Amino acid sequence: MSALSGARLSRVPASMAMAAGLVAACVAGLAAPPAQAAADTVSAQARVQAFFPTQNLHNRGTDVAAIQYLLKARGQQVTVNEHFDAGTATVVKAFQRSQGLPADGIVGPQTWGKLVVTVRAGSRGPAVQAVQHELNQKRRAGLPVNGVFDSRTTAAVKALQSAVGLPADGVVDATTWKYLTWHYEQPNSPYTCGYRTADKRWGTAAAVAQTEWAASQVAGRFGKVAIGDLSLRYGGGYGGHRSHRVGLDVDLRPMRDNNDQCRSGTTWRQAAYDRAATRELVKALRATGHVKVIFFNDPQLIREGLTRHWKGHDDHLHVRFCEKVHPNAAYRC
Repeated sequence: MSALSGARLSRVPASMAMAAGLVAACVAGLAAPPAQAAADTVSAQARVQAFFPTQNLHNRGTDVAAIQYLLKARGQQVTVNEHFDAGTATVVKAFQRSQGLPADGIVGPQTWGKLVVTVRAGSRGPAVQAVQHELNQKRRAGLPVNGVFDSRTTAAVKALQSAVGLPADGVVDATTWKYLTWHYEQPNSPYTCGYRTADKRWGTAAAVAQTEWAASQVAGRFGKVAIGDLSLRYGGGYGGHRSHRVGLDVDLRPMRDNNDQCRSGTTWRQAAYDRAATRELVKALRATGHVKVIFFNDPQLIREGLTRHWKGHDDHLHVRFCEKVHPNAAYRC
């Protein structure tokens, strides 16, 4: 297993306008994440909407690691660390120039198209490592990230292809790459815990990793960060939410004075609420550089410009992450 795979489970840091109609009615309830969520199939609508996730400076997560592995496969020198840092941006720009693309450092559909490498049974190298790492984090395939496209990797690719409605031939071509990077994942960090049901705790790789990174910045002082709803496994609507459909909306409980937000919720009005800890969490989230808005009704945090008011958000923070390019304008940074 690669060094990244060993460290990835803990998300240890290397250092370290809103569209009208957004309403979230969230209530608390404990649940533990299962090995696989139910309904491992993608709807026809979701298949049409699948796209390569745009990643750029300060993004984190599985898809950033895939970009870094693919850059290595294309002969570039880059560290695989799941962080789209300044070094990665520099390498991306150099790669873009070599391919006749605008050297903006943003990995969008055109750059993904030049980066992806078709791999299949018998292939070896960093591109295979990218596939294995994606499958492990998004499908819990349990593969060694060794760059060898063996029978286990083939079986995991075929399972993905069957789930998203592609021919299950085991070949990771550009179309399979698109679905692999688009696929959501669940939080898996020692710095977080879950509340509500785990089947709604799926998000984009960036949203999950950036939430986990922010949690890692505060958990040592204030306890784990309690994560509620993100999205269904493949997105789409469900009861009780008009948002949480594209894997970039995350509900978090406010921090409590006893650091026990994993056990109980609170509102900003209650004595158990820890404003200082919640403020630090909000600042850490915003430090990821990919937050569009945070809804939470603490008037002090609103006055400080850290959160915004929205009805129904006394007892949880609604964090909307964003990307430089996204099909839905409400999720563009």
